[in-house]
Amino acid sequence: MEAKQFLCPPQIFYGENALELAGEKLATLGKKALIVTDKMMVQLGYISNLTKVLDANGVEYAIYDGANAETQDVFVDEGLEIYKKEDCQFLIALGGGSPIDTMKAIAAMVTNPGKITDYMGKVIPNETPKMVAIPTTAGTGSEATQFTIVADTKNDVKMLLKGPNVIPDIAIDDPLLTMSVPPKVTAATGIDALTHAIEAYTSLKNQPLTDTYSLAAIKRIADNLRKVVENGKDVEARSEMMLASLEAGMAFNNSSVTIVHGMSRPIGAIFHVPHGVSNAILLPACLEFAMEGCPERFAKVAEAMGVDTRGLSDIEAAKKGVEAVAKLCSDVQIPSKVSELGVDVAKYEASLDKMASDALASGSPNNTMKQPTKEDLIAIYKKLI
Repeated sequence: MEAKQFLCPPQIFYGENALELAGEKLATLGKKALIVTDKMMVQLGYISNLTKVLDANGVEYAIYDGANAETQDVFVDEGLEIYKKEDCQFLIALGGGSPIDTMKAIAAMVTNPGKITDYMGKVIPNETPKMVAIPTTAGTGSEATQFTIVADTKNDVKMLLKGPNVIPDIAIDDPLLTMSVPPKVTAATGIDALTHAIEAYTSLKNQPLTDTYSLAAIKRIADNLRKVVENGKDVEARSEMMLASLEAGMAFNNSSVTIVHGMSRPIGAIFHVPHGVSNAILLPACLEFAMEGCPERFAKVAEAMGVDTRGLSDIEAAKKGVEAVAKLCSDVQIPSKVSELGVDVAKYEASLDKMASDALASGSPNNTMKQPTKEDLIAIYKKLI
């Protein structure tokens, strides 16, 4: 077996009441934390859940609650100013992908020179302050990854920043913090996690450990996403989705994403569509393209999705698997057309060339086993009109 490296958070707490379980560990990271979150977390009382744990363990804190949209460079500047002004020593993110990505970028700028836009596509070189990631959605897996996505607001580009230095030191996956997530967000983030798992498994950079986590995540999502969209109070299904999101995050962190994420970022950057939604709307069409590059792997995806593949060839099973993914997207009411997202269709059509170019420039599509051309990407984008 070829030698591989597998990166993940040094410590993970997961399951019901994981936040309370992690309290003593948080106290070892420093005397004062910057909590990076959004206003919804404050309104729902989740911040209060966190601050009670910090108070009980003697940890002081300052709060930045401005991460209220997809992560932007301006959020990083605002949070960094508070971190320095309040003399914080470590960071805690509480929320969805935006607060976690914002926290990572703030931490990077505490110890690295220049501006966040200087690091587009680059590895963050210097070690950051300690970071704790507490997701409140089951989707991004960002609590387990070496990546952060930040929008360059001047150039309408979503920047990918990366490196082992931005992997959180502690991940806390407590399903009780996801109980109030509305059905539409639950669906979009769940399909986002499914995207991570399938892309990691079918990427050119797959490895045995990522395969294990990917297939486990696909099965959990196939078995539980419909349940949790229908009944958000189903704690068992919420727990399974939280674990699936973590597994998928660890998988793509060590394998890679592929065509879906490459094509998703331009839609998000230009039309301000949430990341999970743009991934979800692209997923069926992208998989239909990609499956021809590794039908034997897509056949395994089909099995994990619950498809009976007995007696089928790999390509037949692969097609059934893609159909099962499309059915799941439909069942949880993922839109199939960009017009359903409120996107200006005329502007979308005028942006096809730029989106395809930006997608290829991101590098992610090159990890797809069936290598796409610019024309291939434009054709897929057109299917969403």
